[in-house]
Amino acid sequence: MATAKVSDKQVSMRDAFGQALVEIGKTKPELVVLDADVSSSTKTGLFGAAYPDRFFNVGVAEANMTDVAAGLATCGYRPVISTFALFLALKCTDQIRNVICYNNLPVVIVAGYGGLSDSFDGASHQALTDIAIMRALPNMRVVVAADGREAEEALKEALEHDGPTYIRISRNPAPLLEIDEPFKTGKGRILREGKDCTIATAGVPVPMALEAAEKLAAEGISAEVLELHTIKPVDTDLLKKSVGKTGAVVSAEEHNIYGGIGGAVAEALSRSTPAPMEYVGVADTFTESGPYDTLLTKYGISVEAITEAVKKAVKRKA
Repeated sequence: MATAKVSDKQVSMRDAFGQALVEIGKTKPELVVLDADVSSSTKTGLFGAAYPDRFFNVGVAEANMTDVAAGLATCGYRPVISTFALFLALKCTDQIRNVICYNNLPVVIVAGYGGLSDSFDGASHQALTDIAIMRALPNMRVVVAADGREAEEALKEALEHDGPTYIRISRNPAPLLEIDEPFKTGKGRILREGKDCTIATAGVPVPMALEAAEKLAAEGISAEVLELHTIKPVDTDLLKKSVGKTGAVVSAEEHNIYGGIGGAVAEALSRSTPAPMEYVGVADTFTESGPYDTLLTKYGISVEAITEAVKKAVKRKA
């Protein structure tokens, strides 16, 4: 089991991603980065300033960016493409499926402004279906980072993987997690042990899940917090072991409750370890503009929502 603590220090995942590109670029000359005219927002502009010959701004032409990256991958380069998650998951789906995934090309897709974090642009820009879309594509790995360190580690591992990886990151500063177990794509981590219910989570809700578990403990409910940062391939063995012990599960995610982490967890468990399950996430609705934290609370992604869901799941065990 990992020991996890939520740090007081906050770092934006997009800043950590941009800085990681620059550092990796020093020793990886085959790294090239492509952006769709939002490099100041995604922070790929940091790489562009450091290595202008390896940076390509394709303009507002996301689908073309995807095809260019695929071509570069066939020539021995290691492309990273980045824009807002909503655009990557929808405007580029055809190209990602037919060019990158079908040919199993080593293109790293880093999706910025995931979930509700593009808060003031409203439903047109908020990415709440991207995980569902990307994990349905053969050969695609899907990773959801919870903080800046995980964004960096996921990027490093993806650049060594001989196939496509989708990495979802957030816009806003997020607390750094102090976890003593190394990050490894495809392997989940138990951040807190419990015996009454498993909370399966990833991304921004991870600190919420840890706080919820603390509150539940004060009420006599022991919740196990399982970080499943890799949604595909999900760590089925760890998930089965945890839920086999606790007998109930709650998924907590910054995504539509259909097709995301909850879907992945339910699919994995239904084959061998069915258990009462509750879902925390956006309840299949379009969302509004507003301050990020306000939107999270309004659409049911909060410590309180996780706490109540655990209570419901535990009650259903009886």
